[in-house]
Amino acid sequence: MGLDRAERVGEGRRPSVRALVAGSVGNFIEWYEFGAYGYFATVIAERFFTPAGGGTVEGLVKTYASFALAFFFRPVGAALFGRLGDRIGRRPVLILVISLMTVTTALIGALPTYATVGVLAPWLLTLLRVLQGLSAGGEFGGAVAVMTEFAPPGRRGLYGAWQSFTVALGLLGGAGVAAVLASLLSEAQLSAWGWRLPFLLALPMGLGALWLRLRLDETPTFREESAESLPARDVAWAVALGAGRVMGWAAAGYAFLVVLPSYLQTALHATFREALTATVLANLGFAVTIIPAGLLSDRIGRRPVMLTGAGLVVVLAVPLLNVLQNDGTSTPLKGLAVLLAGAVVGLMAGPGPALLAEMFPTRVRCTGLGLAYALSNAVFSGCAGLIITEAVKRTGNVDVPAYYAAAACAVSMLALFKNTAFNATAGKAGWTDAGDRPDVGDVVRRH
Repeated sequence: MGLDRAERVGEGRRPSVRALVAGSVGNFIEWYEFGAYGYFATVIAERFFTPAGGGTVEGLVKTYASFALAFFFRPVGAALFGRLGDRIGRRPVLILVISLMTVTTALIGALPTYATVGVLAPWLLTLLRVLQGLSAGGEFGGAVAVMTEFAPPGRRGLYGAWQSFTVALGLLGGAGVAAVLASLLSEAQLSAWGWRLPFLLALPMGLGALWLRLRLDETPTFREESAESLPARDVAWAVALGAGRVMGWAAAGYAFLVVLPSYLQTALHATFREALTATVLANLGFAVTIIPAGLLSDRIGRRPVMLTGAGLVVVLAVPLLNVLQNDGTSTPLKGLAVLLAGAVVGLMAGPGPALLAEMFPTRVRCTGLGLAYALSNAVFSGCAGLIITEAVKRTGNVDVPAYYAAAACAVSMLALFKNTAFNATAGKAGWTDAGDRPDVGDVVRRH
């Protein structure tokens, strides 16, 4: 087909905009929903996890436990759908996962609450969260494989960054919808039925994404690559190393971009609108730096850019949080603090997808990068709200989110200095990209 001829590997031609959009649109919907769930965590806790007489913090902890459970099913989805993507192709798997994500998200908006069906309500919500976790686990590996495999030589960082950029757009979309609803509806209306609208909106968005993916061709890289026999030990090591490299991105991203609204409300007693405003600013900062960071990583390397972002989190996390905690700090300065917090996470998120893609050869790429990302997110993103909320509750220390993000980024810095296992088997597996210099990521080259 014409599209395939125009995008042959190594020819360096501009990949199809359709492929780029189709590969990233699912990430938008996925993170729109996860953002909406995080932004409405206090409302969901009230409607599903807090029966009469239950405490607010208790309900919030249970809400985040459900949130975390979905993340722990991401590695299962990454292994299941990733294996399918490496065997039968990226396209059919991307169609399957977007269908599952759309249906489960829309169903959350139609669920009966605790007041209607009692103890069945939280179980139904948790079941849908599990199905979302499975679909989200398969989404990342397939989407990043599509974007990086269609990218011309020397541009994988830029094209992979669009995955992270659509994450930012999804979080902003969820925050934007929540902010509009908070402005148009009373608190009683928002609690009674308004919280359902963001989830129901996923249905038309998902149908649009499905249409795009049905028109997507398989990547030339996958069609042309023969099946490879790879040592399972090398694959496992690369997955573990990849998870370590992005754990700072996962932890800081959720601490600053998703958990922030409920933290500001419960720990610092901010209003719902104030918390949402802060989150929108953080996500704007996140979005602004992603594409430039991905582009810069094509010039100087993935790891230098990601190390800079992780190092800045280690140094700035506590001071930035203290700015928010100080009642005497002006509103513009607080806004600048959350904007900067999001921006440093973007430095890790921009090069991250390409770095993971370059760690794995074609026939294990969906599985490998999907598992690395899913495992990291399961532990350090999915548990962020639960760990932070419970730790603040038990210790009374409101600096916990900063310590959490800084500690994870410190470990990521160590992992970023370590080389991938596939360098030792470069003669058997990998892909060639003459446009990348040796210091860019861990590109595996064919002899």
